[in-house]
Amino acid sequence: MKKILYLISFFVISQTLKAQETDLERTQYFPKVIEKVTNIPSKNKVWVFIMAGQSNMAGRGQVVPSDTIPNKRILSLNKQGELIYAKEPLHFYEPTRTGLDCGVSFANRLLKQIPDDVSILLIPTAVGGSAISQWLGDSTYRDVKLLSNFKEKVAIGQKYGVVKGILWHQGESDASEKRIPFHTQNLSKLFGTFRNFIGIKNLPIILGELGSYSKTNDNWQKINQELRVYVSKDRYSTIVQTQDFKHKGDNVHFDSAGQRALGERFALAYLLKFYK
Repeated sequence: MKKILYLISFFVISQTLKAQETDLERTQYFPKVIEKVTNIPSKNKVWVFIMAGQSNMAGRGQVVPSDTIPNKRILSLNKQGELIYAKEPLHFYEPTRTGLDCGVSFANRLLKQIPDDVSILLIPTAVGGSAISQWLGDSTYRDVKLLSNFKEKVAIGQKYGVVKGILWHQGESDASEKRIPFHTQNLSKLFGTFRNFIGIKNLPIILGELGSYSKTNDNWQKINQELRVYVSKDRYSTIVQTQDFKHKGDNVHFDSAGQRALGERFALAYLLKFYK
């Protein structure tokens, strides 16, 4: 009996240490200093983009030191809703899961094309694992009241700048035979709610495809088809492809290269369709 208890204890301790080592690896290059913005740009010189959806928008990639070098023209919000210089990771709702997202790469690509006196404010609102019905119902998921939090963070963003678009990546949690038939309809309802709250009926929304590597890939591709159906009906939306992306080893989340490419594709999609 003692031997069995010893083996169980050893297993528990070894698994705990392994989890700690994995977490240390995940967070080793997270920024040690958060820099608040002291010289706030003029409101008409700040373009606001909202990042919404679930885990592949919240980010699960590996952060490296270059991801935490601030660009004074790329801003974000901290947990307290204060204006800060953007450093990856941007999302803070799931501290034991969060990693590199697509936000900074999106902003860096956009800055190459827009006027030199314009700054980008990235608003993180994505929560991993959240289903679209939970967004529509303003459910509390992982301690975040999804739609209320979106509205709260957008309102802060509107104090500092002009909302120019929404970046949306979500659908893995809805990739089931029961939910897929309602996805286009639910997207229309949710995006209508977003636009009504923000007060811009033709606000650009850029959607990202799900990857191609899932163990339930047929359902993921059905979600992608629903996304394309939605975009075909909403001329103020567009979609970016992700079928060439690789996962980080879990068959669910984009790796770091995929996250950076996703950000660049979001930016190019915005520039091509909505930037004049």
